[in-house]
Amino acid sequence: MVWLDSWKKLAETPAEVDTRHVSDPVVQLRDVRKVYPGPNGGVSALRGIDLDVQAGEFLAIVGRSGAGKSTLLNMISGVDRLTDGEVYVNATPVHALDENQRALWRGRTLGIIYQSFELLPQLSLLDNVLLPMDLCGLYRGKRSIERALSLLEQVGLAAHAHKQPSEISGGQKQRVAIARALANDPPILIADEPTGNLDSATGEEIYGLFERLVAQGHTLIMVTHDRSAAARATRVLHLVDGEIVDERRN
Repeated sequence: MVWLDSWKKLAETPAEVDTRHVSDPVVQLRDVRKVYPGPNGGVSALRGIDLDVQAGEFLAIVGRSGAGKSTLLNMISGVDRLTDGEVYVNATPVHALDENQRALWRGRTLGIIYQSFELLPQLSLLDNVLLPMDLCGLYRGKRSIERALSLLEQVGLAAHAHKQPSEISGGQKQRVAIARALANDPPILIADEPTGNLDSATGEEIYGLFERLVAQGHTLIMVTHDRSAAARATRVLHLVDGEIVDERRN
């Protein structure tokens, strides 16, 4: 699992890195390019992306399969290395961090929500939410348990805290994944096709939860194939062949 591999690389303390003073926007991409190796010079997944995301914004990124949507999220989250350009998140130059620095920074700054939930099946729902707190060390002991239970209550699953993922529905698993993403109180949430495996009614519940989180002050960046879902966002970007070809505000 990508997120768990990243957590395992957390360092005890963050290494010193250069930052620049940026109060707003919270995410900045400057001429970001990603080329995957291959014949004839490789495959360009992103072609010079420039993007600003404001604090408290709900940004949706739409486009066909292969347009570069998930690659763009990976550049923002530091899950993958860019080929060229710069990425700043909350004044941190993500492109300049090494692997361990990126893992620690990601754990304290971002909450990532995957289409496939990525819950550990051998752990209870409570322990799944506790895991990021234990690994990052921002909440400890009784405080971490209280916070995990509070987050499960926020997503309507406190009564199921001691169940395992196999005992709950897909929609409930996604709500647990959202609670886990909120574990370390990150200012920015990233969601990659978060309702792709859910029915429409359950998807509506998840989008309602997203809207409440944005109202509480979180910044949300979401990739989706579903244009009706994108209509729930405050701004929509349309990606085609690694380039932003259209932008609109809802």
